[in-house]
Amino acid sequence: MIGILSAFGAAASWTYACFIWRSQTQKYKSIDINLIKNIIAFLVFIPAFINLSPSTELKNIFILLISGIIGIGLGDTFYLKSLQTIGTRKTLSIETLSPLIAALSGEIFINENLTTKSWVGIIIISISLFIILKKGNNLKGENSPFSEKNNFKIFAFPFLSVLCAVLGGLFSRMVFLQSNLSPFLTTEIRLLGAIIFLISLKGFKINFFLKNIEKKQQKRFLFSIILGTNIGILLQQVVFKTLPIGVGWALLSTSPVISLFFAKNEEREITKKIIFFTCFLFFGLTLIIL
Repeated sequence: MIGILSAFGAAASWTYACFIWRSQTQKYKSIDINLIKNIIAFLVFIPAFINLSPSTELKNIFILLISGIIGIGLGDTFYLKSLQTIGTRKTLSIETLSPLIAALSGEIFINENLTTKSWVGIIIISISLFIILKKGNNLKGENSPFSEKNNFKIFAFPFLSVLCAVLGGLFSRMVFLQSNLSPFLTTEIRLLGAIIFLISLKGFKINFFLKNIEKKQQKRFLFSIILGTNIGILLQQVVFKTLPIGVGWALLSTSPVISLFFAKNEEREITKKIIFFTCFLFFGLTLIIL
């Protein structure tokens, strides 16, 4: 039950946070936003290192650092870029492919088998996702730098985000299966890996763009970091610790349903068909965990 509640909590906190982050992607680079949010989140959770024991295997720390590089460093950067180009709801809708990829990777690499009901749920998710993405492709205001002629480029970002996020989650799940590390500590180690990677990628140049935005927006951005990065990743780690990765990702993928509360701010319209198939998608997710 703790894992299930944590998954829904992570999905809700991440959805609201990415809605706030998208407003900043119109002004600043995705990699700069990702780096700053990870640095602040890391500083908030730095007391977690008190629980780091000398007996902790270096292998597990290394795996978690790699998990952070791939899942948070690369994955979140692709994710923020996707928010910039196609918006919150469609980005999160593509993220619902993660249960399929996560379940397959779990079955192949750590022997977490799928049930028949899980496969039925995944098929329902895939059909619902296709129909949702076929509806309302235009962004409000036509501000996207990508056109209908290069949809491949548009959807490459969220697909890469899915692949990186699932791979990062798989590494975390592997660590939890072979150690007693806490979700709190693993969150901090993953953030450290992401920061080291992003700073190296930036040539050790950090754009502290927060000083350039008004105080109200600063507070909103800081709140989104606490909610989406600190709480979101911590709850996600609880999910990886307590649930099989396929089941965990299925629950985490309820974000498109939650994003309907924010979609009217950036989509031209939400039709009854979109609402129906988003709920149908949620039904598929329910089948996976029952």
